[in-house]
Amino acid sequence: MSRITLVGAVFLALIAILPNFVLLATRIPNIYFGGTALLIVVGVALDTMKQVESHLLMRSYQGFIK
Repeated sequence: MSRITLVGAVFLALIAILPNFVLLATRIPNIYFGGTALLIVVGVALDTMKQVESHLLMRSYQGFIK
């Protein structure tokens, strides 16, 4: 259990620090992407992809409709 916790903690730390490095590299002061916003965007994108895949699978599966 502690290995999973360690990996999760490192991942969340990277997500929290990554936007700061991107801002320093691009030198765009007016745009700020926080770690929370990044997590929300990635979560919504993954959920949208899953929903599109399920709709495409449902359209091709004729036995389920009958």
